[in-house]
Amino acid sequence: MYKLLIRPFFFLFNPELIHNISFSLLKVICNIPILKEIIKSLFSLDNKKLEYNLFNLKFKNRIGLAAGFDKNAEILNEIELFGFGHVEVGTITPKPQSGNPSPRLFRLQSNEALINRMGFNNEGVDKILERLKSYKGSMIIGANIGKNKNTPNEEAINDYLHCFIKLRKFVDYFVINVSSPNTPNLRDLQEKSKISAILKLIQSENKKEKLVPVLLKISPDLSKDQVKDIVEVCMSNKIDGIIVTNTTISRDNLKKIDIVNASEEGGLSGRPLKNKSDNMIKYIKSISDGKIKIIGVGGVFNFEDFKDKVNAGADIVQVYTGWIYEGPSMVKRIVKSILKS
Repeated sequence: MYKLLIRPFFFLFNPELIHNISFSLLKVICNIPILKEIIKSLFSLDNKKLEYNLFNLKFKNRIGLAAGFDKNAEILNEIELFGFGHVEVGTITPKPQSGNPSPRLFRLQSNEALINRMGFNNEGVDKILERLKSYKGSMIIGANIGKNKNTPNEEAINDYLHCFIKLRKFVDYFVINVSSPNTPNLRDLQEKSKISAILKLIQSENKKEKLVPVLLKISPDLSKDQVKDIVEVCMSNKIDGIIVTNTTISRDNLKKIDIVNASEEGGLSGRPLKNKSDNMIKYIKSISDGKIKIIGVGGVFNFEDFKDKVNAGADIVQVYTGWIYEGPSMVKRIVKSILKS
């Protein structure tokens, strides 16, 4: 039904507009108790056999919603009804920012992909913190944190630290995002000495209270030497894991029918990212001797894609673009297959 009727209708409209409308609809629908229970019964599946322990956290299952969907922690209670084991909010910056000019989100339908150049649009750490405080559900919540666009790279370390200190008591894990292609010069922070300085400071602050898991999200466009450097830095700073990967600036293997949108600047996600992400997961697993925990992201649409990520070395998996194309029953289909496997 979703693919036959709902998705074609939604895809008639601007993707960011539909995203915002969907949020409003979900809030209204899930405010009605009987509809809330119907949604939960249709799209969620809880089973002790699905639980997975990672970072000393108990995940309800191994499928999470990646950062970028619920940037401002607006619909955590609603998202939980669709069966996710965890949600990553953000990217969160110290100050509110509107992001890049619209249009900034594009569908590549024949490739089952998206291009976004959102630019860390979010309401700022203080407003998001208030929403996180009010969440009473059972999902694991991660905070993906970044720097404001106007913060020079030389001062970026202070933005990450500010968000970490503000949020540490209200989220289950942190992700240091230095890999989005949509904030000017942000990816330069993946250079060995720069990322080492950020991680060292975060971990120094982390040790002052009960340790919170800290992960690093990396670009799929790094060279093998750059990946080696990052793995070395993560291990030396006792970082808990790596999220592999963010979106790509590459346009390899796109079908010509999407050539108009494919020419848009920004990060590409969805099916064309899958193999790139899988290969990087395998490489990191190999060079770290399996000591680095990995959250796999990029091109997950079904159980086979999930298996590929896990077989490559991912411990748990996140989805975003796949959920938009596959619809609200996607997570339940995958976890049902996990139970059968």
